[in-house]
Amino acid sequence: MSNTNSVKIAVVGTGYVGLVSGTCFASVGHDVVCIDNDASKIEGLQRAEVELPIYERGLDNLVKTSVDGSLLSFTTDLKKAVAESDVVFIAVGTPERKDNGQADLQYVHQVAKEIGEAMNGYTVVVNKSTVPIGTAEEVTAIINSVNPNAEFTVVSNPEFLREGVAINDFLHGDRVVVGVEDKRAQELMRQIYLPLSNNGMPVLSTAVKAAEMIKYASNTFLSIKLGFINEMADLCEKLGVDVKEVAKGMGMDSRIGPKFLEAGPGFGGSCFPKDIKALEYIARQNVCDLSIVKATIESNVQRKIRMAEKVTSMFNGDVSGKNIAVLGLAFKGNTDDCRESPAISIIQVLQEMGANIIAFDPAAMEESKHYVDNISYAEDMYSVCDGADALVILTEWEEFSNLNLNEVKKRLISPIIVDLRNMLKPEEVLAHGFKYQSIGR
Repeated sequence: MSNTNSVKIAVVGTGYVGLVSGTCFASVGHDVVCIDNDASKIEGLQRAEVELPIYERGLDNLVKTSVDGSLLSFTTDLKKAVAESDVVFIAVGTPERKDNGQADLQYVHQVAKEIGEAMNGYTVVVNKSTVPIGTAEEVTAIINSVNPNAEFTVVSNPEFLREGVAINDFLHGDRVVVGVEDKRAQELMRQIYLPLSNNGMPVLSTAVKAAEMIKYASNTFLSIKLGFINEMADLCEKLGVDVKEVAKGMGMDSRIGPKFLEAGPGFGGSCFPKDIKALEYIARQNVCDLSIVKATIESNVQRKIRMAEKVTSMFNGDVSGKNIAVLGLAFKGNTDDCRESPAISIIQVLQEMGANIIAFDPAAMEESKHYVDNISYAEDMYSVCDGADALVILTEWEEFSNLNLNEVKKRLISPIIVDLRNMLKPEEVLAHGFKYQSIGR
């Protein structure tokens, strides 16, 4: 795709959202500069290194193509980049505050201050980070306080990127949501997304607060859907029903749909756990009881404990001194992201019970070292089994569904597989002589 109406865009933050968004904007013809205060990260990106700071399929090639085409650049000089841009996207982290579960906006506030000091002429400032309802008003107040004469509009443009398929989601997603209440800003945002809308992607314009709410409500609903099918899986096990058949039948109903009906060890990642807790906090602050949301948060916490108990049940409740081989560390397949990963939580519970862990993940082993200690790492999905008392599948990497069961059995001390992602076919595993546990089957 090309865009004859190129817009000069600055993206502050080269984390997951910032780097993917900036690169995709450049790929459709806009002039994009990505900004970060991490000089070493920017230096690597300026060289268009194959080893990007995040793992996302296809992103390395898209970065290189956009840089080679002079549509994408990287800098630490926020002042210059903002002054030369028409639209500035804020794409910095909003981590969960440990004291109350609310989103921590310190980075958003700091960037807003710096943008206000740097802007030159009319500028559209866009909240791309996931932020609580009302943050656009806060950003507006901050910019006004540091630059009372500034000409600007603050817009909400939440992201809906799934790790592992983020490029496709950006360029061919279900929708773009733009919270904007100023005609001049609306026209610039329309121009930015014109290549996507011309390609058939709906662009929904809403009030600013509505756009902020749409992001939280969407992620919370999907979390509830995941929590529901996980609990249905528990009941299916009790009743001798296959949860996969149940999910398939449910998903054929157009009112429900098939997505997010895969039973598993709980939801994780950088968005769902954080966003559902943030929304519940906002509700409490506004004296509104979100009982379904609160129940989903608690259900997800308990889910990970129950999944660890599935493993211990294979050893009559005692895994002390047992060597447990783990396939998967990331919160889902096709990413190296270990934030709020169910795999990490389950490993930690098993460690507390005395188990020794050896793990393999195609992408997340280095990243996992920031989240869990005292585990060993294997070179591949078979060597992880060497001398282990059981194999546990915790992340749904596609290659794990194609395990050579004869090779696995040869390497394990005991023929035990606990499949917490339902990657394997029970009849095949049992036919190879394994003791086998999965979810809802």
